[in-house]
Amino acid sequence: MTDPRVGLTVTHRRYVPYAHAHYAGDLVDGAYSLGLFGDVATEVCIRTDGDEGLFASYSDVRFTAPVRAGDVVEATATVTRVGTRSRTIEFRCVVVCRGTGGSGAQVLDPPIVAVTAVGTVVVP
Repeated sequence: MTDPRVGLTVTHRRYVPYAHAHYAGDLVDGAYSLGLFGDVATEVCIRTDGDEGLFASYSDVRFTAPVRAGDVVEATATVTRVGTRSRTIEFRCVVVCRGTGGSGAQVLDPPIVAVTAVGTVVVP
């Protein structure tokens, strides 16, 4: 029998402020997305176990497209495995809107997958 927590998905959406631009072209460093993954993993742990949990590791982190200041991104976490105290989670960070210069912006259809990863969290 499959654990009912497997398949739980949580998504956070966030505007990327220009204060986070770290490189030329308003690029944001990869750690920004990993920080979002930590936030969404915390909500997963609260929902599945009533505890914030602790991040134990990342594996298979892939940066597939840039995240830029002015973007709107979605960080999504999906529980793929439930152990006694550990949870395996798949993460995706997608760019759903992108600035076009000045105050202009556009909705991206389809969104751009910027970062994927697999992580392990532990709960008491």
